[in-house]
Amino acid sequence: MKRTTFKSSILFTLMALGACQSQKPAAEVGRSAIWQSEAYTIYPDSVVQGEFVARVLSPTELTSNYKSPANAFQSPRVTFKFAINGRDNEMKSGTDHHFNCLGGDCQTPVITFGQQFNDSTQVPNDVYLAPNTEMTVRLDMRPVLEAFEKQGFYTSATGDKIYKEDFKGVYIAGNTAPLSWDFDNLGGKKEAELQDPDGNGIYEITLTLNSPKDDKSTATRWELTKDVAAFPQYTSTYPVSDALYNLALEEMVNAVEPDSTFRTGKEWAGVWTRDISYSIILSMAQLQPKVSKYSLMRKVKDGRIVQDTGTGGAYPVSTDRMVWAVAAWEVYKAAGDEQWLRDTYAIIKKSLEEDYLNAYDSETGMVRGESSFLDWREQTYPLWMQPADIYESENLGTNAVHYQANLVAAKMAELLNDKEAIAQFEQVAQGIKEGINKLLWQEEKGYYGQYLYGRNYAVLSPKAEALGEALSVLYGVADTDRSKTIVASTPVTDYGIPSIYPQIPGIPPYHNNGIWPFVQAYWSLAAAKAGNEEALTESISAIYRPAALFLTNKENFVASNGDYAGTQINSSNMLWSLAGNLSMVYKVFFGMNFEADKIVLKPFVPKAFGGDRKLTNYKYRNAVLNFEMSGYGNEIKSITMDGKPLENAEIPASITGEHNIKIELANKEAGGESNHTVDYTAPDMPRVSYTPSKLSWPTVEGAMAYQVLRNGEELEKTESTSLQVDANGYAEYMVMAVDGNGVTSFGSEPVAVVPDKYKLVYELEKSAPKARLPYRDFSGTGFVEISKKQNISIKVSITVAEDGVYAIDFRYANGNGPINTQNKAAIRTLKKDGEFAGTIVLPQRGTDEWNNWGFTNTVEVPLQKGSHTFTLSFEPHNENMNGEVNQAMVDYMRVVKIR
Repeated sequence: MKRTTFKSSILFTLMALGACQSQKPAAEVGRSAIWQSEAYTIYPDSVVQGEFVARVLSPTELTSNYKSPANAFQSPRVTFKFAINGRDNEMKSGTDHHFNCLGGDCQTPVITFGQQFNDSTQVPNDVYLAPNTEMTVRLDMRPVLEAFEKQGFYTSATGDKIYKEDFKGVYIAGNTAPLSWDFDNLGGKKEAELQDPDGNGIYEITLTLNSPKDDKSTATRWELTKDVAAFPQYTSTYPVSDALYNLALEEMVNAVEPDSTFRTGKEWAGVWTRDISYSIILSMAQLQPKVSKYSLMRKVKDGRIVQDTGTGGAYPVSTDRMVWAVAAWEVYKAAGDEQWLRDTYAIIKKSLEEDYLNAYDSETGMVRGESSFLDWREQTYPLWMQPADIYESENLGTNAVHYQANLVAAKMAELLNDKEAIAQFEQVAQGIKEGINKLLWQEEKGYYGQYLYGRNYAVLSPKAEALGEALSVLYGVADTDRSKTIVASTPVTDYGIPSIYPQIPGIPPYHNNGIWPFVQAYWSLAAAKAGNEEALTESISAIYRPAALFLTNKENFVASNGDYAGTQINSSNMLWSLAGNLSMVYKVFFGMNFEADKIVLKPFVPKAFGGDRKLTNYKYRNAVLNFEMSGYGNEIKSITMDGKPLENAEIPASITGEHNIKIELANKEAGGESNHTVDYTAPDMPRVSYTPSKLSWPTVEGAMAYQVLRNGEELEKTESTSLQVDANGYAEYMVMAVDGNGVTSFGSEPVAVVPDKYKLVYELEKSAPKARLPYRDFSGTGFVEISKKQNISIKVSITVAEDGVYAIDFRYANGNGPINTQNKAAIRTLKKDGEFAGTIVLPQRGTDEWNNWGFTNTVEVPLQKGSHTFTLSFEPHNENMNGEVNQAMVDYMRVVKIR
């Protein structure tokens, strides 16, 4: 049974379109489908999506006529924005230029930087962007240049102050290729840089839109060319499953580099911590234990796990490196290497102990940090959130990873007889579990929210996060009943489970409006564990469809149309996607669950895939296993090994030699339901301003009401766009737009109302030597440089007038790297009167942008009336992932009484 939500005109329209697309070719009519929806159909030997058909010619050969429709139906309406130094600083977020590029060649009028242009030309519904359209964009930069000459800087509509000497160029971002909204990678991108050839202040760029070279198509034929005989061989009564298994095996071979480490994808060279770890957990530990070991150890530095990607300088803004621990444990369970166990336990223990100090929240029990794998900030976070805000957020998927990492550490400690550590790891894991279930669970929705976010008062983002929901089921964060509810309730759309739901408006597909096959694989594993046959059948089909039509295991595709073209970045031969495809055979159909001393078999074959299947030459430690299985369901009727009953469906790790396991399933349908719904976009976020005693915001399109929060709790729900508020005490306000279906936007950037008597500012140059660097826009008489050699410890004496809880943060600059890459976030320990108070994170804010000041995270500290001493110090656990550069400029310390 399927449940359908958002029953509206939107649903009717999309279903009608889907019905048009799903007409079967004559050859397919009357054949029995494994899975059929309005969008596509899976047959035993083919996949059909409208006019596109993938066919299985043999277990080692596939054909497909798939061609992306993206180029044929491109809108001529081009949305774009200019960016000084590549940053989103021309106009306020959500305000863009719009130009209708009609005809083969077109030219915009001269647009003044900072003044919105909105083309009112009517565009007929049947007119699309012509191939090879040349669009010339002209920009008047004279107001900016004049400000440079008159006052030495220009202040943009976003409040950014850009100095003349810091001006590196002006770039264009947008929604139509070759344009992109990737501001984090825009600066220095020559193909997006406007030029002023006449030196008259009018900058220009000519772009070729809808170029035939960008025509999106994949190979039309795949035939196995690599020798995969050394790996397990799989056959079944479903040719499509067999061929896609062999395709994934070949792509796995392609993904092993000459140095015996994994390549992340065809377009992604190198070893990446989270990619290899999620891949190893899915199936690489079983198939490639040695390569898995080499790859994991490549991501170790100074005896700790490397966080190699993430916002604002990686660690500790991103903290999902601990999935490495789960992968290392999976390798041990598969290979049984005692030395590997000892070596990895020491690495995991050290890494966790650092995280306890740098990232764990003692109040919630959870860990701070960015969404696991969703590390492109505007793709899953409100645009106002800076890296320091993301560090303070507490995310479902990342916490599920840390929960499991602590349990893994406890199991390792038990095997290695590290008795004192066992209780600590288990206690931390329990705290994370309790925090998730108390603070992230949404009873009315039946699944967890994505993360807590805000500033001094956190609120829950109600979006579903596919990977986090799946991991919470797989790792036991959710109990049995809650797990069943999660799998039945989390929204699933036509082409699979989107990374987040509902989508964010104005953000192009990637994590937002994107489906990732490896996430789909984890969702399949969760559906199997929860015993939900309906959800599992649909999920396996959602893995098979793109692999068959695209003839490769793609990194991602657009959730709304199932097309691999249109996402911001993509790759073929993607390691974690192919690992997920293979895991359907090992961990779902044959139900292999590895433990330290055995394999426990919990097969789940949906009725749609029922029948006979074999898996031969499967290597488990010192044994070779051959499996035969018949029937369907998730109950075993009989199981034998070498003709003898196999007790508890368990294969001991001590087994040696070759053995034959035969399984007969009970042919019982498991049932279950799926929340199959339409793709949906939440309303835009309000932009809130404050004047004395009054909040106000512009109307949000589609909003029926506005929810106003005060200190994380609902204050009022109003249809007005303003609200009178009390200005006499500290309060933090957020406003959310609510649409006609009750779906809420992200919360606006928090507006803090702080009476002067509750705010204290301490200039750091009064407590430490002033830096002799030529940076600007500091307050007071200067600022202080902190690094691993300079001002390692700074003491600040303060006096507060009354007892209370105070939020402590620092105004800082860190120009050691861009917001989206590199690993030079500065980290410091904050102590109150000599005792640990918390961690201060000073993330990167832009390469060489030392005049770009912002605030760190806050640390809440209870203070009694009187004098106190705070120390900002560099401690051994404050090492970042760079190891050498751990530097920032600090302007002042802010002390605000919040309770």
